[in-house]
Amino acid sequence: MLLFFSGFLLSLSLCLDLGIVNVALLRSGLQRGFLPALLIGVGSSFGDLFYAVLSMVGISYLLEHRIVRWILWLGGSAVLLWMSWQMVREMRKPKEIDWQGDVPARSLWKDFVWGAGLALASPSAILWFATIGGSVIAASQGETQTSLVLFFAGFFCAGLVWSAVISYLAAKGGKLMGPGIIRGFSLASAVLFFYFACKVFYNGYHTLL
Repeated sequence: MLLFFSGFLLSLSLCLDLGIVNVALLRSGLQRGFLPALLIGVGSSFGDLFYAVLSMVGISYLLEHRIVRWILWLGGSAVLLWMSWQMVREMRKPKEIDWQGDVPARSLWKDFVWGAGLALASPSAILWFATIGGSVIAASQGETQTSLVLFFAGFFCAGLVWSAVISYLAAKGGKLMGPGIIRGFSLASAVLFFYFACKVFYNGYHTLL
């Protein structure tokens, strides 16, 4: 179950960054209610899962080369530390959410597809999976197929739980998401990114040195 919680926390570190998907969730929940917002979140969870699987499958073929593992070790650790620092900066100066953007009426199926598309098109998600996804794989070599399934299950469940919570808060009055809560999200994300930076560096140190 350790890999399940590792995947859960890794996904949560991505969810806590209030990017385009979270803004779409909050706007939809505020203007259209819980269910449309939730379906956007579920769609985005599938988009994130697609990137996670793709990054792990792609990187696994490259890990036979020692130089690639070194790049993933040092590069992944550096990117995680940089993301942790970015979250600290956002904690000091929280993002302002634009609540006034119009949310078009869509079918529930289109809400789901829209959420998946937002996740797949997010620049931060692409960077996140291209760097951190590979680094986590490199730090988890030797795990069984069953263990990786648990990792992905935890990763996916975190996205669903996060989507449900944010959609509920938005439907109940999204302006509860004030600067104080956003600072809390940024702090939690910074802590998680720092934790994974230490984990990737520690595992790489013992594996490669």
